[in-house]
Amino acid sequence: MDNLEVGQSAEVRVEVTESLTINRMGRPGAEVLSTPSLLKLMEECCIEASDPRLADDRTTVGYAVDGLRHLAPTPIGGTVTVRCVLTEVDRNRLTYSIEAFEGDKQIGVAVHKRAVIAKDA
Repeated sequence: MDNLEVGQSAEVRVEVTESLTINRMGRPGAEVLSTPSLLKLMEECCIEASDPRLADDRTTVGYAVDGLRHLAPTPIGGTVTVRCVLTEVDRNRLTYSIEAFEGDKQIGVAVHKRAVIAKDA
Protein backbone atom coordinates (compact mmCIF):
# COMPACT_ATOMS: atom_id res chain seq x y z
CA MET A 1 0.00 0.00 0.00
CA ASP A 2 2.95 2.34 0.57
CA ASN A 3 3.48 2.65 -3.19
CA LEU A 4 -0.06 3.88 -3.86
CA GLU A 5 -0.42 7.65 -3.98
CA VAL A 6 -3.18 10.04 -4.95
CA GLY A 7 -2.40 11.45 -8.37
CA GLN A 8 -0.81 8.36 -9.90
CA SER A 9 -2.29 7.59 -13.28
CA ALA A 10 -2.34 5.23 -16.23
CA GLU A 11 -3.36 5.28 -19.85
CA VAL A 12 -4.59 2.44 -22.05
CA ARG A 13 -5.03 2.65 -25.83
CA VAL A 14 -7.05 0.06 -27.71
CA GLU A 15 -8.21 -0.26 -31.29
CA VAL A 16 -11.89 -1.19 -31.42
CA THR A 17 -12.34 -4.66 -32.88
CA GLU A 18 -15.55 -6.52 -33.66
CA SER A 19 -15.30 -8.43 -30.36
CA LEU A 20 -15.68 -5.12 -28.47
CA THR A 21 -18.77 -3.98 -30.36
CA ILE A 22 -22.52 -4.24 -30.52
CA ASN A 23 -24.81 -3.54 -33.46
CA ARG A 24 -28.13 -2.21 -32.15
CA MET A 25 -29.24 -0.97 -35.58
CA GLY A 26 -28.98 -4.36 -37.28
CA ARG A 27 -27.39 -2.76 -40.33
CA PRO A 28 -24.11 -4.05 -41.76
CA GLY A 29 -21.31 -1.72 -40.70
CA ALA A 30 -23.17 -0.21 -37.75
CA GLU A 31 -21.01 -1.92 -35.11
CA VAL A 32 -19.79 0.40 -32.34
CA LEU A 33 -17.95 0.00 -29.05
CA SER A 34 -20.37 -1.45 -26.50
CA THR A 35 -20.82 0.08 -23.07
CA PRO A 36 -19.73 -3.14 -21.29
CA SER A 37 -16.55 -3.10 -23.39
CA LEU A 38 -15.92 0.55 -22.48
CA LEU A 39 -16.30 -0.37 -18.80
CA LYS A 40 -13.87 -3.27 -19.29
CA LEU A 41 -11.26 -0.89 -20.75
CA MET A 42 -11.80 1.53 -17.87
CA GLU A 43 -11.31 -1.23 -15.30
CA GLU A 44 -8.17 -2.46 -17.08
CA CYS A 45 -6.75 1.07 -16.95
CA CYS A 46 -7.30 1.27 -13.18
CA ILE A 47 -5.67 -2.12 -12.71
CA GLU A 48 -2.68 -0.87 -14.72
CA ALA A 49 -2.44 2.21 -12.49
CA SER A 50 -2.22 0.28 -9.23
CA ASP A 51 -1.57 -3.45 -9.41
CA PRO A 52 2.08 -3.19 -10.57
CA ARG A 53 2.78 -1.07 -7.46
CA LEU A 54 1.46 -3.69 -5.03
CA ALA A 55 3.37 -6.40 -3.18
CA ASP A 56 3.43 -9.72 -5.05
CA ASP A 57 0.86 -11.24 -2.67
CA ARG A 58 -1.71 -8.45 -3.28
CA THR A 59 -4.14 -7.57 -6.06
CA THR A 60 -7.18 -5.35 -6.51
CA VAL A 61 -10.84 -6.14 -7.11
CA GLY A 62 -13.48 -3.74 -8.33
CA TYR A 63 -16.53 -3.12 -6.16
CA ALA A 64 -18.25 -0.03 -7.57
CA VAL A 65 -18.69 2.05 -10.70
CA ASP A 66 -20.38 5.41 -10.26
CA GLY A 67 -21.51 7.93 -12.84
CA LEU A 68 -20.64 5.81 -15.87
CA ARG A 69 -21.59 7.71 -19.02
CA HIS A 70 -20.98 6.40 -22.54
CA LEU A 71 -21.18 9.69 -24.42
CA ALA A 72 -20.42 8.86 -28.06
CA PRO A 73 -20.07 5.86 -30.39
CA THR A 74 -16.73 4.53 -31.60
CA PRO A 75 -16.69 2.37 -34.75
CA ILE A 76 -14.51 -0.63 -35.51
CA GLY A 77 -11.00 0.62 -36.24
CA GLY A 78 -11.32 3.63 -33.96
CA THR A 79 -8.74 4.05 -31.21
CA VAL A 80 -9.98 4.49 -27.66
CA THR A 81 -7.69 6.11 -25.11
CA VAL A 82 -8.66 5.61 -21.47
CA ARG A 83 -6.99 7.66 -18.75
CA CYS A 84 -7.44 7.19 -15.03
CA VAL A 85 -6.17 9.04 -11.98
CA LEU A 86 -6.14 7.66 -8.46
CA THR A 87 -8.09 10.28 -6.51
CA GLU A 88 -8.41 8.68 -3.06
CA VAL A 89 -6.68 6.05 -0.92
CA ASP A 90 -8.70 5.09 2.16
CA ARG A 91 -7.06 2.17 3.93
CA ASN A 92 -7.34 -0.60 1.31
CA ARG A 93 -9.96 1.22 -0.80
CA LEU A 94 -8.97 3.05 -3.97
CA THR A 95 -11.02 5.54 -5.99
CA TYR A 96 -10.24 6.51 -9.59
CA SER A 97 -11.52 9.20 -11.91
CA ILE A 98 -11.69 7.91 -15.50
CA GLU A 99 -12.08 9.54 -18.90
CA ALA A 100 -12.18 7.86 -22.30
CA PHE A 101 -11.51 9.52 -25.66
CA GLU A 102 -11.52 8.79 -29.36
CA GLY A 103 -8.98 11.34 -30.57
CA ASP A 104 -9.98 14.64 -28.95
CA LYS A 105 -13.63 13.60 -28.49
CA GLN A 106 -14.57 12.48 -24.99
CA ILE A 107 -16.59 9.26 -25.27
CA GLY A 108 -16.90 8.21 -21.62
CA VAL A 109 -16.48 9.10 -17.95
CA ALA A 110 -16.79 7.19 -14.69
CA VAL A 111 -15.62 6.88 -11.11
CA HIS A 112 -14.37 3.41 -10.21
CA LYS A 113 -13.60 1.90 -6.81
CA ARG A 114 -11.30 -1.02 -6.12
CA ALA A 115 -10.12 -2.75 -2.96
CA VAL A 116 -6.64 -4.12 -2.31
CA ILE A 117 -6.86 -7.73 -1.15
CA ALA A 118 -4.55 -10.69 -0.56
CA LYS A 119 -4.27 -12.96 -3.62
CA ASP A 120 -5.02 -15.99 -1.45
CA ALA A 121 -8.19 -14.43 0.05
